[in-house]
Amino acid sequence: MSAVSETIVREFFELREFLVRQHRKYIGQTRRVNDDDIDFFVLNPHPQPHEGALPFVLGSTDLPFVERAIVVVKGWHTETFSSAVLTHAPEIFRFVQPKVFQQAARAFGTEGTLLKILVVPALPQAPAARDESIALLRSKGIDAVIPFRTMLADLVSETEINRNYQKSDLLQIIRILKNYDFFKDPQMELFKSRRTGRGKRGA
Repeated sequence: MSAVSETIVREFFELREFLVRQHRKYIGQTRRVNDDDIDFFVLNPHPQPHEGALPFVLGSTDLPFVERAIVVVKGWHTETFSSAVLTHAPEIFRFVQPKVFQQAARAFGTEGTLLKILVVPALPQAPAARDESIALLRSKGIDAVIPFRTMLADLVSETEINRNYQKSDLLQIIRILKNYDFFKDPQMELFKSRRTGRGKRGA
């Protein structure tokens, strides 16, 4: 699952014209080397200026304003990153420890802002629980998160049926699924569900 999750993240950043470098191609025999927890270095060759701070939960439209970042992928797709989950999984935050972060920073040099981005399956839906998770992530040194739903929605939206994505298995699969109508317009699905509901009430 980790390889699939990392492929999604790589394709997402490359779609937004980032240069992406994977930190390591191998898995060590032990987990004692902390910098193994960093998955990607991403660099925006043409960052746009932004007034004020970026939102903590980044969307696709925020990516042009990100200059460079270290990215850690947590593809726990059956989990919601509640404060309880985060509290009992301290390994999530190893990459923000000073020693690990300084090692990563040397890959970029000293100029510019280096964000620490965590890719998460989902944050809680309830506002209070969501705010609690965000506060905990901030307190640990995380600068921003990107949900997998954001990345997948962006990839599905931007993949074109009339293009042959031979260089990317992921995009080619999305293209094929779109060609056979396995992906529907979210707005059309919304209207369809409402019409169905009205029909039932009138029956």
